[in-house]
Parts: sequence; C-alpha cells; structure tokens
Amino acid sequence: MSPPATDTGFAGLALVLLAGGQSARFGGPKLVAPLGGKALALHAAEMLAALPFAARYAVIGPNAPDLAALGYSCVALTPPGAAQARSLALGVAAAHAGGAQAVLVALADMPLVPEAHVRSLVEAFDGDRIATTAGGVTMPPALFGAAHFAALTALDGDHGGAVRLKGAPTVPLDPLLALDVDRPEDLARAEALLR
Repeated sequence: MSPPATDTGFAGLALVLLAGGQSARFGGPKLVAPLGGKALALHAAEMLAALPFAARYAVIGPNAPDLAALGYSCVALTPPGAAQARSLALGVAAAHAGGAQAVLVALADMPLVPEAHVRSLVEAFDGDRIATTAGGVTMPPALFGAAHFAALTALDGDHGGAVRLKGAPTVPLDPLLALDVDRPEDLARAEALLR
C-alpha cells in the first residue's frame, strides 16, 4: 500500500528538534515546566513524532524530558549551555551522518505549532530551503536541503539558521501559534491558548 500523497515529501527528510537551551530568561528548566498536563517540550515532540520523518534527532540538554521514549535519537549538547547555533550544528551533523537528504528544524519550546503547518512546509519544500513566517518574522520550523548542511554545521553564536533563511520562501503561521516560550509569562499565555 502506497503512503498518502501528503506523506511522500517526508522521504529522506530528517527531523532535528532543538531541546538543549539554557532557559536563562525562564528562570528554571522550562522544557519540563508543566503545560496542559505535560512537560512543555512534549507538545512539540509528540506532534512531530507522529509525522513520518525518515529519522528523528533531538539535541538535548540536561533538563530535557525523555525524548528517546518517543523514538528520537538524542544528541547531547556539548558543551552544556552552548548557543543555539551549536545545537543546530550538532543536530544537522547527526542527520547528515544518518543519510538525510534534508532536515526540518523545529524548537521544543514552540508548543502550539500545528501538524498541518509542518505538513504545509514539507509539501511546499523544493529541496533548497523554506521557513515559517509569523507577524513578519521568519523563524522555525524551517527546512534545509543538503546543500546547506556544511554551512549549518559551521555556524556559531545564538542566531541558529536565521542567516541561512534570508530570502527563503515562507509559509505563514498565525502569530499566536508561533509562540516561543522564553519567559514564565509566555508559558501562561500558552496555557491560556491551549484552553
């Protein structure tokens, strides 16, 4: 039986979930903070785990929930507390070593991104790159083809792959659903939106 047409774009596509942040602005380990009855990071991780990626990688810090139980190959962020670009570099390197032809990069602290948006990104992906846009800002989730792997694994600093997305095509997302939980008040907003 052949897969549904909407799933064909997942062939050769690896997921890289970034779950290694320091939570400095949150004031504690935010990825395990409760949201809607479960750890914050599990909202994105479970939604993405249900999609037919060829492989799933999670770059994790010491305070990430158990993502291996959801089928993720976990890559420890080294050194602990390194900037987002380091997380991205490690995740892309792992995906490349695993034979990925492209990667979808997602953030574990964006709990409200719907599955339909991820599918729209995958369907619109032409093999080069594509990103999310919300409120005029380009952001993850984003896809990168193999031609970008070398540059992504060489990044440093706290800007991740943003520099590689300049001028990329985008798929719009409601800014409410693009909420990135950085502070306790963001978690409160996410809780209200879930209700």
